[in-house]
Amino acid sequence: MRNFKNQMPWLSRVSYSSGTLEFQLVTTDHLSEGIWFRDDQDFKIGMNYVAIIAISSGIIVLGFILMSNHVHLVLQCSREQANWFINELKRRYSEYLHHRYGTDDFLRHIAVDIQAVAIEDESLERALAYTIMNCVAANICLAANDYPWSSVGSYFKVAVPKCMRLGELSITARRRLLHSRAVLPDDVLIGEDGYILPMAYIPVKFVESIFRTPKRLNYFLMNSSKAKKRLASDERLPSFTDQVVLAAIPDLCRSLFRKQSAAVLSEEEMTELVKQLRRRFSSDVHQISRLLGVEYSKVTRMLEDF
Repeated sequence: MRNFKNQMPWLSRVSYSSGTLEFQLVTTDHLSEGIWFRDDQDFKIGMNYVAIIAISSGIIVLGFILMSNHVHLVLQCSREQANWFINELKRRYSEYLHHRYGTDDFLRHIAVDIQAVAIEDESLERALAYTIMNCVAANICLAANDYPWSSVGSYFKVAVPKCMRLGELSITARRRLLHSRAVLPDDVLIGEDGYILPMAYIPVKFVESIFRTPKRLNYFLMNSSKAKKRLASDERLPSFTDQVVLAAIPDLCRSLFRKQSAAVLSEEEMTELVKQLRRRFSSDVHQISRLLGVEYSKVTRMLEDF
């Protein structure tokens, strides 16, 4: 792939102004007995759907993060537009999940919180920092920049990463990559990992102007409520991600019980699996509950004598 440094003509055509639109912090409820993204492929589709919706609708995305069981977005738009954006993301992604896994539309009824964010009192900086630092608070990584499924890699960068223009792909290749028939500008940039680069549709210069310097961005990251939550935690090392633990569960079922999946385990075997996840991966009750689809209270009981 070639490096198109400073060549993003589509983004230059986007019109945005801090004085004409509202800002919204959008947060979905955390799934307690399930996850949005099971592997990297799922995350890439999620990244592409955020981009497709933003580019197709003209709604400005300032920052976002995709977590295993919830998402956060900071949008420049009205409350009604923000509500449409997250519902459209849930709709598109639910269709993908159905095609890949045969799951029902379990995202449809997930509650969404939308909070207006002011720009005058540094609330916008705090909302962006709160969003980006979710991965650190969840003990997935030590620094926000280590997490690939967010917008953090777009800000204060010297060069555009290796990429190609969408127009270089055939129509069939575009649809296969994006899992969508959406018609996007040919000059939208695709990263070498197979998804639309956030810097191809986020008004990076505008976000950078809000923080002014990389040092000031880092200040807000380190002083966000999510960072403080991490510092207050007894856990100092990153935990295993949901995707790593989820991938290990079938192997554990085969090696421990000679069964192919957790769905066919007896109550006693399920209890042992829960304890093994706790022992081998230091999984907490929340992680075990959402990955196995077992009620939180039931997992707690299974671990009572552990």
